[in-house]
Amino acid sequence: MTGEPGIPDRRPGVLHVIPGLGLGGAEAMLTSLVTAPGRRTDPIVADLLSGGENAARLRTANVPLFELGSRGVIGFAAAVRRLAHLIREREPRAIQGWMYYGDLAATLALRLSGRRRATGLYWGVRCSDMEIERYGRPLRMAVAACRRLSGVPNAVIANSEAGRDVHRALGYRAKVFEVIENGIDVERFQPDRSAREAVRQELGIATTAKVVILPARVDPMKDHETFLAALERLPKVVALAVGLGTDKLDARPNLIGLGPRSDMAALYNAADLIVLSSAYGEGFSTVLGEAMACGRSAVVTDVGDAARIVDDTGSVVPPRDPAALADAINAFLALPASERSARGSAARARMVERFSLGRALERFETLYIDGPLQGAS
Repeated sequence: MTGEPGIPDRRPGVLHVIPGLGLGGAEAMLTSLVTAPGRRTDPIVADLLSGGENAARLRTANVPLFELGSRGVIGFAAAVRRLAHLIREREPRAIQGWMYYGDLAATLALRLSGRRRATGLYWGVRCSDMEIERYGRPLRMAVAACRRLSGVPNAVIANSEAGRDVHRALGYRAKVFEVIENGIDVERFQPDRSAREAVRQELGIATTAKVVILPARVDPMKDHETFLAALERLPKVVALAVGLGTDKLDARPNLIGLGPRSDMAALYNAADLIVLSSAYGEGFSTVLGEAMACGRSAVVTDVGDAARIVDDTGSVVPPRDPAALADAINAFLALPASERSARGSAARARMVERFSLGRALERFETLYIDGPLQGAS
């Protein structure tokens, strides 16, 4: 964009609206995107809640962060009003919603602000076939509202082909439905032998032990039940469970429940294999990409885009099948060390070549900068 003579060019502003900044995949992706080097836009982040581990990363990077403290229906309405004021004050070129609540709040606030004709609106779809009946009424209402309003944004951006297809079947009538896969920071997530040794020493794990990692909060979607049933068939394997609630899983001799951790790159390196046992709902798993970038092969269930991400660098099994999951884990760990290393190297190469943060950043920013401002009415 060209400024007036003697006045420095102003980069386009992009306001990101997200329901929280905890340790989830969407939160990590947003944080990586707005702190990435080489950006052509100036990001602003609005958190419908407040706090969260990724908020600290944003502050360290000097990304403007507005915490709206939304709780309940009344709190959500107040957050939308504050968001509309922020839009009028900052006049962003584009607004990017993240997940259902973020998409809904961004849409309502932009209409309330009176700046729809001057601002591009983009939605972010992060999941695939959610079993929505398992969750509360507010989420079901948000999904229904998004379905009705899905023709409003300039584009809906899914992070997986599965997510795009599921939401089209759900009734999303987006004028443009893009797929931009998660971008992985392959400099932050890379093989690190010293981190591997340090974590194993910290946790009292032998250097020769066979270790798998399941990085997932405790939630029906992640299906820890199937993972734990598979683990019973693998008594000589040490399992690291990382994420909210994992420190409260039922004790087992070969399970280390760590709860939430921020040193994920080191933990991936400490393991020999990443395992995802998800039963439904995954789109593009951020933790899968991060672990693969650290040179770790994967055993995943056939949910979302997992099979497409892993390709021939790992193994894919049916969901909710403990025997198949255990067999695939055992088969990988039984391979010669040279073969396991080769698969890990291939996994990292796949992230570098196909799913790097730079590729994702360029695709998002092309939409924000070159896309039309006026969307469907």
